[in-house]
Amino acid sequence: MSVGALALLVLLAAPVTQVRFGMYDDRILPASSPVAETSQRLRAEFGSQWMDAASVVLPGRPGAMSGSVADPPADPVLDAYARRLAQVPGVRRVDARTGTYRDGRRTAPPDASSGRFAGAGGTWLSVIPDGDDPLSPQGSRLAAALRAVPAPGPALVGGPGARLADTEHVLAGRLPAVVGVTVLVTFVLLLALTRSALIPVKALALNALGLAATSGILVAVFQQGHLAPLLGDVTAGGITDVVMPSLMFCVAFGLSMDYEVFLLSRIVDEHRRGSDTETAVAVGLQRTGGLFTSAALVFATVMAALALSSLVLLKLIGVGLALAVLLDCTVIRALLVPAVMRLVGRANWWMPQLGRRKDRSVPSPTPVPAAPMEAP
Repeated sequence: MSVGALALLVLLAAPVTQVRFGMYDDRILPASSPVAETSQRLRAEFGSQWMDAASVVLPGRPGAMSGSVADPPADPVLDAYARRLAQVPGVRRVDARTGTYRDGRRTAPPDASSGRFAGAGGTWLSVIPDGDDPLSPQGSRLAAALRAVPAPGPALVGGPGARLADTEHVLAGRLPAVVGVTVLVTFVLLLALTRSALIPVKALALNALGLAATSGILVAVFQQGHLAPLLGDVTAGGITDVVMPSLMFCVAFGLSMDYEVFLLSRIVDEHRRGSDTETAVAVGLQRTGGLFTSAALVFATVMAALALSSLVLLKLIGVGLALAVLLDCTVIRALLVPAVMRLVGRANWWMPQLGRRKDRSVPSPTPVPAAPMEAP
């Protein structure tokens, strides 16, 4: 049964390999929302190019207009930069003070509306992408490509794709440290509780497997839409919000480790009373199983209320955390933890004896028998 449970978790975690990180937009709103309805009408009837465009700001460089496409541009430096931006793969059009550009060529001269691209503080260019979803991996890559284009001075790239790229950069820079500190502190605390080097490693590995299974379910449901007949259209652009892994890790890891401490503390107490590993595991599960199962059911019920929301973001949080605790208290805590500990046996309690070498320099004293007393 434990092999089947392990295979089930690995199978549930498989969709994680197909995750596409992005950021949610108005499509997470219910269809009845005026904002969602307006955005859908704009996309369907007018195109979303103005909402999806990236803005490239050149501070301190005022633009100048020229007469026609055949005329040389009044600002050749800005013109050359706009041509380079228009050559970036994924760019449909570049609008600037000096005209309109496609595929590295100026296709239209500036008109009366081109004056909006210049101001007292500098000039800016509008870069319209080919796709219609800038808050996706393609939008993030396009923002990085635009920032890599040589500019005639300091260049600031904004827009939806740049916002996604900056968010990913911040999370990628901080998340490894957060995960590392969490794992290290958890390992040290479990080491102090159990006086074992293997039990904390086992706990962290099983928790990671449970989180991977939960993440796989979320990708399958909220990115790939496999339960659309039951939950409706919850794909929100076919992406997984880049902020969700951090939130899910912090909350779900803390809850699952909480249940682990409940179980391990009772197992360790029973083992220290002289029981063997198999008996200690059985007694520990019997004494604490009802406790953490009840706690998990209460939490899952509260999260299920969020799953009934019409907002995709709240639905994802509710379903994700409810599944995380239910998988933890049933498959992991009730099946895999006891099975692994029974399989490892006495090795569960292995602890390296560092710095405890016995001092052999002074021999132990030998007791000397007392001399018999003489009769008076």
